[in-house]
Amino acid sequence: MKILRGLYSPDTLPVALTIGNFDGVHLGHRALLNELRAIAQARELPTAVVIFEPHPREFFSPQQAPARLTSLREKLELFGSMSIDRVHVCRFNTHFAQMGAADFIHALHEKLSAKFILIGDDFRFGSGRSGDFALMEKIGSQQDFAVQAVHSVLHGGVRISSTAVRAALADGDMQMAQNYLGRPYSISGRVEHGDGLGKKLGFPTANIQLKHNRPPLSGIFVVRVHGEGLPPMEGVASLGVRPTVRQDGKPVLEVHVFDFSREIYNKHMRLDFLHKLRDEEKYPDVETLTRQIALDVEHAKQWFKQYGQIKSSVCDF
Repeated sequence: MKILRGLYSPDTLPVALTIGNFDGVHLGHRALLNELRAIAQARELPTAVVIFEPHPREFFSPQQAPARLTSLREKLELFGSMSIDRVHVCRFNTHFAQMGAADFIHALHEKLSAKFILIGDDFRFGSGRSGDFALMEKIGSQQDFAVQAVHSVLHGGVRISSTAVRAALADGDMQMAQNYLGRPYSISGRVEHGDGLGKKLGFPTANIQLKHNRPPLSGIFVVRVHGEGLPPMEGVASLGVRPTVRQDGKPVLEVHVFDFSREIYNKHMRLDFLHKLRDEEKYPDVETLTRQIALDVEHAKQWFKQYGQIKSSVCDF
């Protein structure tokens, strides 16, 4: 998969293309991408996806923007797992935000050689969100490229969306989030050095670098851990501000992997969040915290015994 910056390509071959934010790459997104691949194959065209970085809502109102479900790297890994040929990462800045809808469409056709464009039926684009499917279709008929809309995907009568995934995660409903995503919700990042407290308490942890503007979930979770050159492993993770031992309020993701003692600093790891055990709490002392961690580890191990052994999932290393 080729990754290119902006609305530019050195390749002038026609492509079948789609556009969006694709936060989470949920089942609605995957339906669109599968449709794109099928159409591209029928027309003998490579596939291309145009995404925006940062998310436009992060650009316009960073404090009110929703929590990200996927970092850029995670999103690209998921595109790669779906055999997308090319991804254009467009930096969303003032200049891009001021681009008119018609100019954006012409750029897709002229700069990226779009011969076919597939978009969601509610997708809006261009300055002031003035562009829609009708405008895209009109310009397509004038410039000789085809345009098609994909309708929303429903689960249990609910439209699958990034908002619906966030709501499930905020409620601690990992199964519902998995139903919307088609896979367990995951966070990936490199293992960083922490303060070593877990090791002192008898439960060594790996600190995972967080690249999200803020995590879409918090608490103590049963997780499956995937790493470079390592088999899938079972563990328990804490995602939160660690109120018993820290006062800065900065979210930290740390995982205790069962029966594991290898050196993994700087390795890239992915945590699949399978089940929420509880919310984060502030304890009166470290001794009480240690007892609770022991209970969390035991509850996580019991969960794995009850719900099955390790199974592989989407996008393994």
